[in-house]
Amino acid sequence: MSRELVTIKGGRDGFRLLVDSSASIEEIEAEIKKKLDANPGFFPEGTKFELEAADLNRSVKKGIGQILSQHGLGVALPAKKEPAAVSVPAPAAEAPPIPNGGIQHDGNVTAHEMTVVEHTIRGGEEVTSHGSVLVMGNVNPGAQIIAGGSIDVRGTCRGMVHAGAWGDTSAVIIADRLMPTQIRIANMIARSPDVMEKNNFAEQAFIRDGQIVIEPIER
Repeated sequence: MSRELVTIKGGRDGFRLLVDSSASIEEIEAEIKKKLDANPGFFPEGTKFELEAADLNRSVKKGIGQILSQHGLGVALPAKKEPAAVSVPAPAAEAPPIPNGGIQHDGNVTAHEMTVVEHTIRGGEEVTSHGSVLVMGNVNPGAQIIAGGSIDVRGTCRGMVHAGAWGDTSAVIIADRLMPTQIRIANMIARSPDVMEKNNFAEQAFIRDGQIVIEPIER
């Protein structure tokens, strides 16, 4: 089994970029590009990653920064003691208030933040964010996610998911197993078939030629 040279993980403070210090800068560049291409639209321009790697020399760290910069991304400053959300560009128009019933992590979800949910979202539970949403668990039937940006579920998605809720047609929905009751992206709606085929590979949903398209991706 091949080693994982670069791993992107979500946490309370946003995204972490874990790098194998034994890899060459060429291997790191190829792996980062592969992972970004597999999740198009999920990392908005301006997203910063906390870099985690043992014994990386300064030139390699600089090279990683340049690689991310080429994709409009960056390396975050060392994490502070207080939790802080990843900064993403604000939408062009002011988004409406978060509806009652939305989960507000740390009591504060705004248009400038990425919401990271570190548990399974149960039926009847709703997560609402003006930014993107990353779920480190499943989305059960009857659960609902509404995001101004993209949605990434690191598990099985069986609930209702609405990405680009305030008009962002470039938003995407990604899940390890994408089996939702309903998918919405911007003003487009796609309903799941009555009999769902269980897949063992990750998929992404996005808008192409005026309709929602679902395709397999590599994690």
